[in-house]
Amino acid sequence: EVQLVESGGDLVQPGGSLRLSCVVSGFTFTSYSMSWVRQAPGKGLEWVSSMDADGRFESYVRSVKGRFAISRDNAKNTVYLQMNSLKPEDTAVYYCNARAVVAGLTVDYWGKGTLVTVSS
Repeated sequence: EVQLVESGGDLVQPGGSLRLSCVVSGFTFTSYSMSWVRQAPGKGLEWVSSMDADGRFESYVRSVKGRFAISRDNAKNTVYLQMNSLKPEDTAVYYCNARAVVAGLTVDYWGKGTLVTVSS
């Protein structure tokens, strides 16, 4: 059974930090690129950050560049999102996504999300 389980969401004051984790099971973690996608209240999904399967390349949406850092530990089947200098506009449910192309088809797996609230 494929599982992606996010954790680490919390209520934090502006300027604070959080580290989100996503532990995966049920598929070959090292074959999948990993991403974080968020959904703010009343808004659509927004891609936040991605890292390739080898952990060599990472990318970020402009609004979080320099504040967030994605990383992965292939030995632990876990991807992280370190979030610093948090702003109220970072408030959202953060989802973990795994993606690979298998036999020419794109395969996506999703977690259920973890809520980050940035407020004083």
